[in-house]
Amino acid sequence: MTVDRILPTDEAYDLLDLTRELADRELAGKADEHEQHGVFPRETLRTLGRSGLLGLPYPEADGGAGQPYEVYLQVLEVLAGRWLAIAEAVSVHTLACYPVYAHGTERQRKMLPDMLGGDLLGAYALSEPQGGSDAAALQTRATHDGAGWVVNGTKAWITHAGHADYYNIFCRTGGPGATGISCLLVDAGTPGLVPQKPERTMGLRSSAPAQLVLENMHVDADRLVGVEGGGFRIAMEALDAGRLGIASCAVGLAQAAVDYAVAYAAEREQFGRPIGTFQGVGFMLADMATQVSAARALTLAAARLKDAGRPFSIEAAKAKLFATDVAMRVTTDAVQVLGGYGYVSDHPVERWFREAKVLQIVEGTNQIQRVVISRSLI
Repeated sequence: MTVDRILPTDEAYDLLDLTRELADRELAGKADEHEQHGVFPRETLRTLGRSGLLGLPYPEADGGAGQPYEVYLQVLEVLAGRWLAIAEAVSVHTLACYPVYAHGTERQRKMLPDMLGGDLLGAYALSEPQGGSDAAALQTRATHDGAGWVVNGTKAWITHAGHADYYNIFCRTGGPGATGISCLLVDAGTPGLVPQKPERTMGLRSSAPAQLVLENMHVDADRLVGVEGGGFRIAMEALDAGRLGIASCAVGLAQAAVDYAVAYAAEREQFGRPIGTFQGVGFMLADMATQVSAARALTLAAARLKDAGRPFSIEAAKAKLFATDVAMRVTTDAVQVLGGYGYVSDHPVERWFREAKVLQIVEGTNQIQRVVISRSLI
């Protein structure tokens, strides 16, 4: 179905049209093969970068497109409806540009045009094997060596590991807790930065995360982003916006599942009529469509707060929580609508069902979102 959108400018409508055209031409026909064989879509991301889709919410003066967040998120939604791994990659890259954009030195910010244009693909290395949700307890250690830092530790679940051109490495430069964490900007190929083999994932196999092993990795002093001890604040600022990106990915995936299930239910006949005319199926489709519309509305409401310069972190947590739970429910129901056909890879709902699960985990698990929201209430 066509989503009836209200966008702030004519330029935004043109941008969504361009995104749909690119998505239909560059994404839809490639997703299955790349996912089946675990091939990372670097060239596709370069194409999106050349089209201006990898720096949408950043200012034009820095090489971005100067679009409001509510527009950027709807671009992500369209991309996710064709190929979730691409939309997630765009969201993660946008997240990985934030530390340099918001806290980088003048020299570091000279990299922004290449970052925002997609020539340099970014990765965000915060999680660790023993500390995913408890980011303030990370153990990767950076020590002064006179000319900079020597970093040792292991990062886990890093999207773009082994494919990125630069990494935001969050590491401990001081004492325990959040105030002892700093952010370092590290080029791929730096000696001592060793990406491991990709994880064997349930979904998103074309962009599977991997560990990063850091072995006596030297980082020059001028690669510190922001102030020493300010890394945790940078990480949390970026994640607030990143959660909205994941919420929009969830909305796009769920919308694709609704559209496919509706089309199938209109054509598949049992007992002499389309199955969608039976109340048991029709009501399921109605609930699916309603949930997706609600998730979209909640996500865009949080984005408009961000665009207005107002606090939005709690609303972002609500949007991420709700939209990703919706994606899991809707893709589950889409499989049910197709019955046995939904359980085989001939139809994309099987892949979407597997992919939806990761959205409840990344950028803070949904249990963590509930902690954030509940603390804001009490």
